[in-house]
Amino acid sequence: MNSFTNPSEQGRMAEVVTRIRADANIGRLLQDAGKLKAQDMERVLKLQQKENLRFGEAALKLGLVTEADVRQALSHQFEYPNISTADAKLGPDLIAATDPYGKEAEALRSLRSALLLRWFNDSGRKTLAIGSARPEDGASYLAANLAVLFAQMGRKVLLIDANMRQQRQHTIFNLGNGVGLSDVLGERVPSMQVHTIKPFQTLSVLPAGSPPPNPAELLARPSFGALLAGLETTYDIILIDTAPAQFSSDFQLVTARSGGMLLAARRNVSRLAALADLKEKILFSGAEVVGAVVLN
Repeated sequence: MNSFTNPSEQGRMAEVVTRIRADANIGRLLQDAGKLKAQDMERVLKLQQKENLRFGEAALKLGLVTEADVRQALSHQFEYPNISTADAKLGPDLIAATDPYGKEAEALRSLRSALLLRWFNDSGRKTLAIGSARPEDGASYLAANLAVLFAQMGRKVLLIDANMRQQRQHTIFNLGNGVGLSDVLGERVPSMQVHTIKPFQTLSVLPAGSPPPNPAELLARPSFGALLAGLETTYDIILIDTAPAQFSSDFQLVTARSGGMLLAARRNVSRLAALADLKEKILFSGAEVVGAVVLN
């Protein structure tokens, strides 16, 4: 064949073959997801050939699928895990999973890039605390979505809920808050158990666990530092959701172990004086203020 075709023709043929394979994959994914039936596939293929459309475009034109269906299939094809809103069994705050193409998710991706350059770089740092001055400032929301976004890159991520006073991550990820961090530090269980979040196979969550009467004392134990050191040999990135500074000094104990904290604040809600005080306490603990994020 090569002796009878010139390079430009070979290039066009290769492009056609690639497109046919991609369209076949999209069709199979949509069919496997129950969005298309066998007879629908035939209709789509006929229109595709007639009007020289991509498979997804033809299926959309026939009204057989929605744009969300096509995006979901493309996400599977490119190994970019997310969950359609209709199929989501996660909390509404997890927009990186349920609305990955929205403005909020895109803004958080920019933050992810900044953290890769600023913190998770060649320095060898793997752990970052995420906290706030008050409960309504959005630290848990920020930690959960960043965990998903890093997992979407293929990084092996562990999200730890160290806010034992107001546990949130088990609700966001629809997990039972059974055995968790407090049980591990309190030596109430023989080993640590984490939850793998589907379809994010590289994302695990360690809930806060049983509400303890002494969270500060548990976090101050040497076993917490030893736990993090051991986990850093297994995970690429460890994000720790911490208790708000308004309630306790728990966040200082976590931040001192992680080496840095990312601050969360709410527009028209957070107070500059509270954030300034939080910054001073972080620096006093010997850690860095990695940055601050103002959420809507």
